[in-house]
Amino acid sequence: MNTENPKSTAGMVIELPPGGGRRYEMGKLTALFKADEENTRAIYSVSEWILQPGQEGVGAHSHEANDEVFFVLEGCPETRVGDIWKPYETGAFIRIPAGVVHDFRNATRQSARLLNFFIPGGFERDMPKIVEWFEQN
Repeated sequence: MNTENPKSTAGMVIELPPGGGRRYEMGKLTALFKADEENTRAIYSVSEWILQPGQEGVGAHSHEANDEVFFVLEGCPETRVGDIWKPYETGAFIRIPAGVVHDFRNATRQSARLLNFFIPGGFERDMPKIVEWFEQN
């Protein structure tokens, strides 16, 4: 795990190159955190999720007090909302309100990339536990 953190604090401009941010490797899944609660006063966090071909779902889950927004940057990942899986093409937008069960995966033969906004911020606090879970499972 590379723990490169944007050199910024709340109220300052964040500039990162492509592929920049705090990187978390989880097998066929990579998360790049671009801005988190330290940078945004915990109002939101922004991350990029890279799903290699055949990446299974991360596991159905919900967030009690957080909305999630996904924007498909590349590929055609599938998102589960409730019990329904649906593919989304590049450019698609998905908002998942707090409390709604969801998941995402990449069943295609090409990589997929999702831009994620987590509102309010703080999701990044769970990343070390999530990486550990992927290593054990």
